[in-house]
Amino acid sequence: MFKILLKTGGRMANSQKLLLPQCNSIGSLLTQRYIGLQKKSDNDHYYAGTMSDVQAEIMKRLGLEIGYSPVPKTREHLLKYEPKIADLPPRSMQDSFTSVIIPLSADKSLQDRYVAFLGHIRLGRLMEDMDMFAVWVCHQHVNVPALPADVHLPYTFVTILVDKVTFSDVRTRATEDIRMSGHVSWVGRSSMEIVVWLEQKENGSWRKITRALFLMAARNATNTGAAPVNPIKPATDEEKKILDGGEERKKLRQKLQASSIFKVEPNDFEQSLMYDLYKRTTPQTTIELNKRVLPPNCRWMSDSYVVNTMASYPENRNAHNKVFGGFLMRNALEISWVGANLYCKNRPKLEHICDISFEKPVSVNSFIKMTAYVVYTEVNYVQMMTVADIIDSSTGNQLTSNVFYYTFSASDEVPEVLPRSYHETMWYIHGRRKFKYALGLE
Repeated sequence: MFKILLKTGGRMANSQKLLLPQCNSIGSLLTQRYIGLQKKSDNDHYYAGTMSDVQAEIMKRLGLEIGYSPVPKTREHLLKYEPKIADLPPRSMQDSFTSVIIPLSADKSLQDRYVAFLGHIRLGRLMEDMDMFAVWVCHQHVNVPALPADVHLPYTFVTILVDKVTFSDVRTRATEDIRMSGHVSWVGRSSMEIVVWLEQKENGSWRKITRALFLMAARNATNTGAAPVNPIKPATDEEKKILDGGEERKKLRQKLQASSIFKVEPNDFEQSLMYDLYKRTTPQTTIELNKRVLPPNCRWMSDSYVVNTMASYPENRNAHNKVFGGFLMRNALEISWVGANLYCKNRPKLEHICDISFEKPVSVNSFIKMTAYVVYTEVNYVQMMTVADIIDSSTGNQLTSNVFYYTFSASDEVPEVLPRSYHETMWYIHGRRKFKYALGLE
């Protein structure tokens, strides 16, 4: 079970601080100034509950019922209650602030769900929790004063993407509590940026594990169109800096998407790199077509992947019988770790999650194929690109629903991965871009 700290007042206590994304490193959490939360006192306006209580409250607000049905209960009657943007009062970031405690120190059965082989915490499980927590933060932000008390909230919240996530050197332990905190850091007309950070208790104080930015979409009651959200009115100078940084991060995300290797050709330097790869893998003794040679201490990209196909079940569903995004994130991270482990021949450390995109919703009855590719290496780093495809069981056709990017480090230098085909070379260039972006090198 989780313990969640819920606000009963409209402000954070004076001992609480917001997480401030610095504007001089837009979209990057590498140089983000971290301000830890101080230990809450008994006088703070919070009360203790469980994550089960929170999930029950969310279901109550949305008018959802416990139990699975192949056809979800209709929410069409709520469409008429969708507010206009002018009817939504401004909110401060403090209004959406909330924290969760995962009480691992006191719950051994909970430890079994989180513990990895060597006693640390499964990071995939934490990513799954962070996705659910981001939804809860959305609920804290959205406030519809004109909504009748007996009418359910006419909203649906879905994850659009997860921005760059950076992990500290804290070695997690499955026997100590985890604290998860967050708040809304920027809003558009129907989108919200949520900043989430994790800490673990060590020698009586909280130490940072990671922090992430979730971009969430507010949809109407039937998830068929966008729904407006409350604007942000900064309550402090600190909140003003965070809000300004959110607008710049939005512009950077749009710029990166527009310049994707899948949309525009490689730049001059990358084309030179491609030619160098061709020269290194072409034999000097023959010009036979498609004859390639592998240099020493290198591996072909086509031989450097792992794949897993799984069925999804109703326990992994959201309100609309689609697969919960956190479930996909957990499985993608764990298969990526397996791929990196097999490539490095030892246990790698997760350093960064570059971004996670959600392209298509996944029905709860789907077969999901996840393939984790090694697409780039540099010294002791391994860049993984994991693709989630939905498989049509009747035709065998595949449709990509998600793409995930992870950067791992090994204790020693790793073999260099090399592309054999032009298609693989494009992935190599793409992986290099993601790696440089994750480390803040470009």
